[in-house]
Amino acid sequence: MTTADIMFAQPGNPENLRDHEYETRTVLLALLAAILIHLLVAFFLAAFGGVFSPATPVEDKPSELTFMDLAPTAPKNSAFIETDESKKAPEPKEKTFESNANSIGASELAATGELPLPSQTGKDRPFMDLETHQHSLETKGAQPQPSAAPQEHPKPSAAPQAQPAPVTAAEQFAMLTQRPTPAAESSAASQQARSAYRAQKERTRISGRITNHGVSSVNALGTPLGRYQKFLLDAIGSRWYAFVEQKRDLINIGTTRVVFVVDRDGHVKNLKIIENTGNETLANVCIQAVQDAQLPPMPDDLATTLPGDGFPMDIPFTVFRN
Repeated sequence: MTTADIMFAQPGNPENLRDHEYETRTVLLALLAAILIHLLVAFFLAAFGGVFSPATPVEDKPSELTFMDLAPTAPKNSAFIETDESKKAPEPKEKTFESNANSIGASELAATGELPLPSQTGKDRPFMDLETHQHSLETKGAQPQPSAAPQEHPKPSAAPQAQPAPVTAAEQFAMLTQRPTPAAESSAASQQARSAYRAQKERTRISGRITNHGVSSVNALGTPLGRYQKFLLDAIGSRWYAFVEQKRDLINIGTTRVVFVVDRDGHVKNLKIIENTGNETLANVCIQAVQDAQLPPMPDDLATTLPGDGFPMDIPFTVFRN
């Protein structure tokens, strides 16, 4: 092998290699430093870019006025219970039931149950009555008596006196639901005397948790819906008792349950029987009582709170053995 060949096969100069590696490292470090600087600048711009920029002016919104109905209301879907008008009470703190008048819960016996009811003795019935009394049909009231004995030959008046027009169902409902003023109290009392209907009731055995001692009653709130429902039950019930009296010998004991809807005009719709343990005569009497009842239109403030098709009713008519 020649000397020239040997020299050609030897590696390059070590100093040149070190310079090349140094330059490469320098370039890479510079590139990494530039990338890092750009990342830091982007981060600070994103994080603090809005600190020194002017705030966006807040658009002035017009003031909003909200009306809140502070009238007392019963809990949604609360059960209805009738309250005797003679037992009206202040508004109860606990509004458990919906009714035609306010009442405050009281119990004649110590609490023996968990239901929001009074505890009392009575008969075992599938319903709840807090008192016992017989039914009474509608009456026209006592006619006014003359203050002095009539003369033997009374002087005829110049013109015949007009007879008072009978009170319609709508007028009767209006008189029952409006708040009487002191001047109208005597008129309301006179109207009450003209319609002395009340349903038959018989005390039932109840075990409740009311601890307030007194005559059996529940915590109920009088509402427009409760007063309207009471009027519907009275209008239908008075007809039912009259028909039962007429066909007493043809009616068997049992229960006829009817459902229907009362629309805003006071018309009965979708009337049907969903249960009947009595005979056909009892069923016919129940249907006739609902159809013959004179139901007034709903007040506007009540109609707006009910479904569009009207107010649903579910009434069981029961004839018990004496």
